Amino acid sequence: MSIWYTYPTLEALQQRAAGTMIAHLGIEYLEVGDDFLRARMPVDARTVQPFGILHGGASMALAETLGSTAANWCVDFAEKMCVGLDINANHVRAARSGYVIGTSRPVHLGSSTHVWEIRIENEQAQLICLARLTMAVLKRTSLSQ
Repeated sequence: MSIWYTYPTLEALQQRAAGTMIAHLGIEYLEVGDDFLRARMPVDARTVQPFGILHGGASMALAETLGSTAANWCVDFAEKMCVGLDINANHVRAARSGYVIGTSRPVHLGSSTHVWEIRIENEQAQLICLARLTMAVLKRTSLSQ
């Protein structure tokens, strides 16, 4: 069974990312499944810290991107939108080159909150970061107040 209110396409995801931090960091959406969203991010000059390893903030940006994007495709765009409430992560391994691949899956899809787990792995499928993102589901009319 699919989690999506509107099933996202890779083309639509990339179009929405144009001109944002998502594009600036080189994040590319790779796959949409019935219950997950996957993207990759390069480990390069845009995403490393001074020691030459993946910056924890870049991992958080990938996690937030995946969870937030996925959450918003699970609601009716015309009536609702999802915004971040809390994010936390454990950085368990360094990445020095190549790509990291993040996969977001819902832990809870409620009417007022969503909780997402985002696993970020290197190209050898080794865990780099494990994040949890809590999203608030808002009515669009409440945003203008």
